[in-house]
Amino acid sequence: MIIIKVNGGLGNQLQQYALYEKFSSLGRTAKLDLSWFQRENKNRELELEYFPNVEYQACTKQEYQSIVGKEVGLGKYLNKLSQKTGFKEKPVYIENQMYDEGIFDLENKVLEGYWACEAYYADILSDLRAKLKFPFSNNPLNVEMLQQINSCNAISLHLRRGDYLEKENQEMFGGICTDAYYESAISYVCEKTENPHFFVFSDDPTYAEEIYGKTALDKYPDATFTIVDINHGKDSFFDMMLMSQCKHQICANSTFSFWGVRLCDTPKGIKIRPLKQKNHCDWYTPESMKRLWCGWTLIDEFGKIIE
Repeated sequence: MIIIKVNGGLGNQLQQYALYEKFSSLGRTAKLDLSWFQRENKNRELELEYFPNVEYQACTKQEYQSIVGKEVGLGKYLNKLSQKTGFKEKPVYIENQMYDEGIFDLENKVLEGYWACEAYYADILSDLRAKLKFPFSNNPLNVEMLQQINSCNAISLHLRRGDYLEKENQEMFGGICTDAYYESAISYVCEKTENPHFFVFSDDPTYAEEIYGKTALDKYPDATFTIVDINHGKDSFFDMMLMSQCKHQICANSTFSFWGVRLCDTPKGIKIRPLKQKNHCDWYTPESMKRLWCGWTLIDEFGKIIE
């Protein structure tokens, strides 16, 4: 059995679920560990449940312990001792690189990580799209926005701020999706498409309006910008739905916008992401990223397009 830990926000949950589906497609027995929501972080919801077609098997506490061993008393002590001395292989595999195809050879392991690399499940994305169908939004503004998106050459542009501005997150996620990154991405799309209409999604719509409101028309006279300020709180889920309906996408260093791309059915759309997702991590070399993120356009924090 393979048990995949599920935690984090919607984008991370979707990646962990996608890895679960990949193991299942290989005929492997896989289950999801949902204890993070039940015990460790009650402020987060299991947003996988929002998708009506999603089905999965969750592991029981007994199944989890059958792999990791007893977590209390003498059993916990003996379990750790046997791992340290090499008599027992560590039962938990913690993600430690961008892509490791060796995980599919593992047996009786708990997998802990975010699995953002598309190479893990690129070959089953069409199946994932069929299962990850969004429910209908009762908000008429979403219906109107969807009609507008479908009637033009729509490009989603995601600005992630919010928690990324907090001091503890700035060092990890800051300085990646810079002004230079977005300017390069917008210019690239404008060169490659006609009559581009950018739909700007952000957890900070006031900032988005300052940057991409009327002042953007001077810099990009052939483009149109619409700030999408409809969905908040739990309803932010529907921003991903609207993103997925755009023909082309410019992502933040955020798994939320990555999935806005992955759930898009447009086969030849432009997909742009930052070269890095996190700072202080050696995973994001241009060579490996071009190989593992096939079909994506990569731009670094200085606005350089990675050829």
